[in-house]
Amino acid sequence: MHIQIILRVIGLLIMIFSLTLLPPIIVSLIYQDGALQAFLSALLINLVSGLVIWFPFRKHRGDLRIRDGFLVTVLFWSTLGLFGSVPFFLATDPHLSFTDSLFESLSGLTTTGATILTAIDDLPQSILFYRQWLQWLGGMGIIVLAVAIMPMLGVGGMQLYRAETPGPVKDSKLTPRIAETAKALWYIYATLTVVCTLGFWAAGMSFFDALCHSFSTVAIGGFSTHDASIGYFNSVTIEIICTIFMVISALNFGLHFYAWRTRSVWHYFKDPEARFFFFLLGSAISLSTLVLILTSTFDWQTSLRYAIFESVSIATTAGFSTSDFSVWPHFLPFLLIVTSFAGGCASSTGGGMKVIRILLILKQGFREIQRLVHPNAVIPVKVGGKAIQERVVSAVWGFFSAYLLVYVILMIGLMATGIDQVTAWSAVAATLNNLGPGLGEVAANFASINDPSKWMLCFAMLLGRLEVFTLLVLFTPMFWQK
Repeated sequence: MHIQIILRVIGLLIMIFSLTLLPPIIVSLIYQDGALQAFLSALLINLVSGLVIWFPFRKHRGDLRIRDGFLVTVLFWSTLGLFGSVPFFLATDPHLSFTDSLFESLSGLTTTGATILTAIDDLPQSILFYRQWLQWLGGMGIIVLAVAIMPMLGVGGMQLYRAETPGPVKDSKLTPRIAETAKALWYIYATLTVVCTLGFWAAGMSFFDALCHSFSTVAIGGFSTHDASIGYFNSVTIEIICTIFMVISALNFGLHFYAWRTRSVWHYFKDPEARFFFFLLGSAISLSTLVLILTSTFDWQTSLRYAIFESVSIATTAGFSTSDFSVWPHFLPFLLIVTSFAGGCASSTGGGMKVIRILLILKQGFREIQRLVHPNAVIPVKVGGKAIQERVVSAVWGFFSAYLLVYVILMIGLMATGIDQVTAWSAVAATLNNLGPGLGEVAANFASINDPSKWMLCFAMLLGRLEVFTLLVLFTPMFWQK
């Protein structure tokens, strides 16, 4: 373990992160909203802290190994959440405790979208911008951005990329050089953000709202500058634009990269994960629309409108809302929360277990049924006509088991603090899947739950963002053995 190199990297990245406070400082200056001092103080605290960590180890050079990569990834996301909370803690509006500040910061950076804030419409514009900005930075993973600049820092970045990249297979690269890969992904990400901003602006949002909502839409975060979320605008056009970009951002960015290189979109319809993703969305939309119409909750047009938006929003783990789905009839609230477990595709900004894993689990289950009929048959698990290695299938089952085990333990932990079962079940799902809204007490926000529960949910956000194993591996004795 190269502790000196790790601390040097962490110090550098914290100093770089401190510079991301410049945009909200500019917003505060433009609107004269009274939050300038909090952001200036936060920038100074973060910059000095990063310098103190970096300076003693500034001369240490070397490549990070796989174990170092895991440790840097976990430490960076943890420290980022901590230093990202400083402006919230120092601001007078809102006046937040340390726990609430950390919760809001981690929720933004992990693109969870769960909030403890109320009366969001009345907050200073720079605070509103900062929440959205955190989600945009976290959307593609700040570690991926760091990979692009690692060569300049004298540290190899491939191990970080492997530790951060979601999906069952972590060895593939879009381009031969990892820095080029990271840059290509960020170009695509930035382009989607610009187009989304222009779309929202043309549809009737103010430029400020359009920019802020494009940040959280492309990041699949779900934060909004209004308490009523996207429903505040009451615009079908805005909802259509938001839905389109949520779907685009929940697809594998490797497909977007390939589309950019080949100037073709046909591969989206040939990709088995994308096809299964569209099938899940279509099923959720159809069931929701049917139940809303049959129960006379809304007329058929309104039912279709709300069903499309809410199904896509929850299934992609964005968490925007135009209607309070938690009070929808029968099984619909439960159904929509369950769809968030699949979440987005691998290498997307979505949360959840990832669609490709769910597809592999289903195919593996079907294979076991076939083996009951033909015990001696050799039946490979295939995706897109290609056989998947048994090692990958085994890893997916291991991930699924760990995910459910962590989920149950966290839910029991929340219930032990006095939270009711529905709230506990949905709160863990909302944070572990990086979704945001839940049911019961956490349908609107997380302000009313106790501090021990908030700390457990912060841990759940990190677990979800880091794909469980990246964080859990640090708790194994083998990881720390020489």
